[in-house]
Formats: sequence, structure tokens, C-alpha cells
Amino acid sequence: MTKRRRPLSAVEDGPAPRRRRRRWVLASGVVVAAALAVAVPWVLRQPYLRVQHVSFVGLRHESVAAVLAASGLAEHPSMLTVNDATLERRLERFAWISSVKLTKKWPNTVVVSVKESVAVAVAFGAHHHLEYVNAQGRDLGRAPLSANLPTLRFSGSSSQSWPFSSSARPAAYVASRLPRAFSAQVSVITESGRGSLSLTLTTPVTFVLGSTHKLEAKFMAIASVIAHSTLVPGDVVDVTVPDELAVTPPSG
Repeated sequence: MTKRRRPLSAVEDGPAPRRRRRRWVLASGVVVAAALAVAVPWVLRQPYLRVQHVSFVGLRHESVAAVLAASGLAEHPSMLTVNDATLERRLERFAWISSVKLTKKWPNTVVVSVKESVAVAVAFGAHHHLEYVNAQGRDLGRAPLSANLPTLRFSGSSSQSWPFSSSARPAAYVASRLPRAFSAQVSVITESGRGSLSLTLTTPVTFVLGSTHKLEAKFMAIASVIAHSTLVPGDVVDVTVPDELAVTPPSG
């Protein structure tokens, strides 16, 4: 009777060969990890993987040279380490820059797409210079006296030289929400300091808004009054309650 041999695969799959394979895999992993630990820092130091070329898209109101210097990209950082969050944090001091988006073109080119703030109004600063203002009430910098935007005014008392980013911020918000139906006719937006807002048109007619509550309904009421009513210069229209308008004629 012939003795049957055990299949070769059964011999190779025994406990001892499996242990040898596990040790070999473990040793290989250690070697690869050690190689990477040495290679990665070396790769990061190579000029062809460091920022060499930078271009800005959408940057109109800030100096390219100043923004480049503040960004840190002129220092040729590694392409692997630059990111949107770090860049945006470095550029937040520039008033006109709202956000940035980084696009990497390997091996060493970076394109920075800049989204700028939008000026919704103007206001006079502490030194009586006219400044552009965005929807958050931030001072964006000098504006010409001919700027065709509503002028923000704060009639309350404040220790701040620029109240439009704090106590008078609702005025900037209103400026950002003005509808096209009559936005071009708004000359002045006034914040009383007690939370009451008013619009003065070029006619001049004044609309008292009160707070920013139900702002869209108040705007609709204003548009309806302008379109269907005969107003005279000096009229004051109270739209604090949009469904209950009250018109006060000019005194005298």
C-alpha cells in the first residue's frame, strides 16, 4: 500500500511559516517607516517642492506686494504645508480681503483667489475722511467724496471713533439689504443710538424704520409709498409698523 503524501500547500501553511511571514512583514514595515522618516524631510527641503511662483486673482484694492509679504509665500514654504486656513489668518488684517482660496499647481506654483469685501455705504471717520463701509460695518479705507453710496450717520453718543462696526452696525446691515427699487434714492442712513434707524432720500423725504425687525416688509411699504403716494420735501413717513403707515408733514 502506497503512503499518500501531504500536499505541498498544507506544509507551507503551517504555524511556523505563518510566523516567519508575520515577522517578515513587521520587519519590512519598520524598514519602510524608517526610510520615510528620512526621505520625507529631505523631500520637503528640495527647491522643486517649495513655493517658487505666486499669482493673485481678484485682488484690486490691496497692494500685491504687501499681501505677498504678509502671506509668507515669498519665503518659499513647502508646497505640502501651505493651506487656506493659515493664509487667511495671515491676511485678515487687510480690510478688503474677505476670504481666500489656495490652488496648488505642482510642483512649485500657487494661485491665490481673493474674494474682496463689497462696499455698501460710506461714512466719515474720526479725522473727517470719507471711508468705504462693508455690510459688517468695517472701515475699508478712503473713499472719494463722489462715491455714489448711502452715507451712514450715528446720532447717538459713543466713545468710539468708528461706531459702525459695533453700536451702529445695524446701519451698515440696512445698507447691504436695500432693494434695487429705491436703493439709488437713499442718501443717508441714520442710527439714533437707541436702536432706531431711518432712511433719508434725495428728495428729501425721511422714512423711519425703527429696528431691523421685519425689514423686508418695511422695504416693501417704502417702495409702495414711493410709487403710489405724493410726498413733499421734508415729509417723514413712519414705517415702524409696515401695515400702519403714518406721515408727518414738514413743520411750518
